[in-house]
Amino acid sequence: MAKLSIIAGLDIGSTDVRLAVAQVSSTDQLQIIGLAEVPSDGINRGVVTSIEDAVTSISSCLEKTERMLGAPVEHVLVSINGNHIVSQSSRGVIAVSKPNGEIGEDDVVRVVEAAQAVAVPPNYEILHVLPRSYSVDSQPGIKDPVGMTGVRLEVEAQIIQGQSAQIKNLTKCVYRTGVDIDDLVLGILANAEAVVSKRQKELGVAVVNIGGSTTSLLVLEEGDPLHAVVLPVGSGHITNDIAICLRTSIDVAERLKMDYGQAMPDEVGKREEIDLSEFSNEEGRVNRRQVAEIIEARLEDIFEMIDKELIKLDRSGKLPAGIVLTGGGAKLPGLLDLAKKKFRLPASLGYALDVTSPLERINDISFTTAIGLLRWGINQQTDSGSSGFKWPRFSQIKQVSGVFKKIFKSVIP
Repeated sequence: MAKLSIIAGLDIGSTDVRLAVAQVSSTDQLQIIGLAEVPSDGINRGVVTSIEDAVTSISSCLEKTERMLGAPVEHVLVSINGNHIVSQSSRGVIAVSKPNGEIGEDDVVRVVEAAQAVAVPPNYEILHVLPRSYSVDSQPGIKDPVGMTGVRLEVEAQIIQGQSAQIKNLTKCVYRTGVDIDDLVLGILANAEAVVSKRQKELGVAVVNIGGSTTSLLVLEEGDPLHAVVLPVGSGHITNDIAICLRTSIDVAERLKMDYGQAMPDEVGKREEIDLSEFSNEEGRVNRRQVAEIIEARLEDIFEMIDKELIKLDRSGKLPAGIVLTGGGAKLPGLLDLAKKKFRLPASLGYALDVTSPLERINDISFTTAIGLLRWGINQQTDSGSSGFKWPRFSQIKQVSGVFKKIFKSVIP
């Protein structure tokens, strides 16, 4: 019988905190055994705004999951988000150490560390170093140089950095709940692990996660990450637009968006109306097409911001595997048609791949970040996952987290 172990992924979002727990067999098959979601307080645009409120939300999510499992959650992989995240390209070069010129694992580690030697602002630290491709003696395009012979090894890498204060605040919130952090992962990287296949990564694909207050983008090509960015706009801005334009409350605007929202106004009849008394004590009726036009306008703004990032990479309209949309904001009817129109590319919803579960919410695209964290954890344990990635993470976060863990464990009764 395959030996099972437990792994947990905690997605701390601006709107909700979500936790996914899975059993992992020796074949790395994920079976999701616990999913929980609670409203998020103390987090805005991926940034901690109140430690006490954030701790309460995380604790509530953990308790909900533990009741489902009948066992405590002791270790988690945690997502980090926010527009303080920055991405830049870097290059590392070393001389091969062995006299016979054979490249070993230690040489690969050294060249990636050399790529990490970039100018980092004083208030930032490196979260991830993502190798894209290697060159041996000026021969480019090498995916795995181990075992090859040469005298000069180079690597092209993507460096992901985050603001030190925000990283410390986030880890502080998690440690105050009494659980340990196995890894801190950029949310959109975890999403990519969950929702796109190896073939899509090879052909060229953009993963877009539309959250409550932020929208994240990751572009992959030839199996490698080209660019990652977090934009300070999300589905919550659609709700705000509806509330302002229709002069109604935020709660009513959210219900209008969720129950009657449509990203393509042409799909809605011109005379369709919605009775506001259905949601609250407010009297009156609103035109459903008008609601759709408000939604379309904001989504077009978001897609235009994403397309500007693709233009910077010269990938606008040039990704064969298209756009994969995920996150709670991607549930709106008509979203895919609008995405195809704006990006001039294939578009699909990103559901979690290669997972099994008896739970109904396994196909909820809101949970893809939490599920992706589970896949990330497995891939890091084996140094390369089913996707073929080798994405070592060189970060000071372990040392920072260790300090906070000691502090909080000494004061927690």
